[in-house]
Amino acid sequence: MTINIKDIAEKDRNSVLHPFTQLKDFASGKLGEPTIVETGRGIRIQDAYGNQLIDGFAGLYCVNVGYGRTEVAEAISRQAYRLAYYHSYAAHTTDELAILSDRLVKMAPGKMSKVFYGMSGSDANETQAKLVWYYNNLRGKPTKKKIISRERGYHGCSVVSGSMTGMSFYHDHMDLPLPQITHTGVPHHYWGANPGETERELSARRAVELDQLIEQLGPDNVGGFIAEPVLGTGGITPPPEGYWEAIQAVLKKRDVLLIADEVITGFGRTGSMFGSQHYGIEPDLITVAKGLTSAYFPLSAAIVGEKVYQVLEYGADKVGAFSHGYTYSGHPIGAAAANAVLDIVEKEDLPGNARDVGAYFQAQLKEKFAQLPIVGEVRGVGLMGAIEFVGDRESKTRFDPSLKVGARISKAARDGGLIARAMPHGDILGFAPPLVTTKEEIDEIISIADKAVRSVMDDLVRDGQKL
Repeated sequence: MTINIKDIAEKDRNSVLHPFTQLKDFASGKLGEPTIVETGRGIRIQDAYGNQLIDGFAGLYCVNVGYGRTEVAEAISRQAYRLAYYHSYAAHTTDELAILSDRLVKMAPGKMSKVFYGMSGSDANETQAKLVWYYNNLRGKPTKKKIISRERGYHGCSVVSGSMTGMSFYHDHMDLPLPQITHTGVPHHYWGANPGETERELSARRAVELDQLIEQLGPDNVGGFIAEPVLGTGGITPPPEGYWEAIQAVLKKRDVLLIADEVITGFGRTGSMFGSQHYGIEPDLITVAKGLTSAYFPLSAAIVGEKVYQVLEYGADKVGAFSHGYTYSGHPIGAAAANAVLDIVEKEDLPGNARDVGAYFQAQLKEKFAQLPIVGEVRGVGLMGAIEFVGDRESKTRFDPSLKVGARISKAARDGGLIARAMPHGDILGFAPPLVTTKEEIDEIISIADKAVRSVMDDLVRDGQKL
């Protein structure tokens, strides 16, 4: 289809409220024209000008099976022709929904029982909060409602999920976080360890801090703890050694539900089907989205553990129907898309590809970048990784924020044909390519990123920055 690029850009500027965009700069044209994305194939997208870009971030960690998978498009089409929509209220279902739910319960880690559906990771985490509150009401613990999240954790940007997110710019001017949500320390050894402290010692300290926070809030007031197996938007940061073992011991002692936010890590990104499996996590509730449909259709799920569900079922005679749901809960097209995507994930063993190609990716990141004078840390797991840049390696001194080093490197990479994300909380370049990425494509990603980093290093030296 031929489009009028200028017309589309003008319509967009005049009518779209873009997320995470400086509104005045976009409206005035200071940010330039919107990028009009037209097509995608494999790990690449193409804009309206014909420029191809390697999508080193899989959209937003989500296009795991890659672009242009006709088998998913065909599944969506078949379902749309057969039955485009019906709701799942009052025990209505479709064959795709029942098949998907059975599949997820059997596939998920821990003792899972039921699946509730939404349209985004944000709304799924809203559901998780309500489940924590509902569960404790039904078992006669009406004060056990506070939910603890972590600094730099990301769980969405709606009201409750935005409160769970541990980043101040999601809260500023939005009247968040809600008082029911409290945050505890980030598990990042590079920035969070005391001098001489090992990873295990940091993990033990974070567990003690969590236990002390629960004691301070009152054990009868804390109902849930939500966390990503690997910090995503907070810096693509794997947990330090022993972290999950220590944290889970505290939660079990304090009778606090564990919500594993697997929106990014679910369905293979760490090299295991779920991040919980990768790190020995036994969740009570699991949040999934993104990779569930590889973003071919909006769909999320709150997977409910047996322990929680039994309380909900037992309380039904007393409270009546489960009074929560959305018009699009269990949308049949979404379910069909998810089943088609999971077929690909399983048949092509995408967790295995993330493990094997991911190991190569991690090695190449370290080989190319770890010894550069502006690199403080190279980290990652599977097909997700990050390079953190600092002004002084020895003292771990950050660059002056006005230099915008991370953003400049991200732009240089994009100019070279690679989308890699400038992450918040520092000068960080993040990667999360589709799970179908090959070693040869990893070489392309690393080569472009290397040129981008070195070009910005040269610019910094020319500007008088001592490296």
